[in-house]
Amino acid sequence: MELQRLGPGSAFPEWMEALDLELFGDSWRILVDGEVALLAPGRAFAVWRANVPAEEAELLRIAVHPAHRRAGLAAALLQASERDLRGEGIRTLLLEVRVSNAAARALYVAEGWREAGLRKAYYKDGEDAACYLKALGQDAGPGTGNR
Repeated sequence: MELQRLGPGSAFPEWMEALDLELFGDSWRILVDGEVALLAPGRAFAVWRANVPAEEAELLRIAVHPAHRRAGLAAALLQASERDLRGEGIRTLLLEVRVSNAAARALYVAEGWREAGLRKAYYKDGEDAACYLKALGQDAGPGTGNR
């Protein structure tokens, strides 16, 4: 799968902004320092904020257009993101996800993430967020990490 990479200062393409609004109710619109996005144009994207000195990155958003779900796009984006971020010296990945989002949580576990905590009433509607962590080993391949 061919992916496009956007870096700081890049505006979201129209399709990406529309998907962001549809799925999350708002949109980043422009990436700032430390943020990168990997895109499967017209189908899916992942947005990360990297803190290179701390060797960590946080998954801010991952989205797959409903018409393209169940085709492995989210897993492919996570794996490509890991390779990209590892190449920048990132060793630890972090994310928060709604506790009710069973599909996303199953994906993260299948991709080697481990649950690392809970943020009570994290979302505006009061729902809790499950926190996940993934360590990227020096020689880990896509989708491996610490399982």
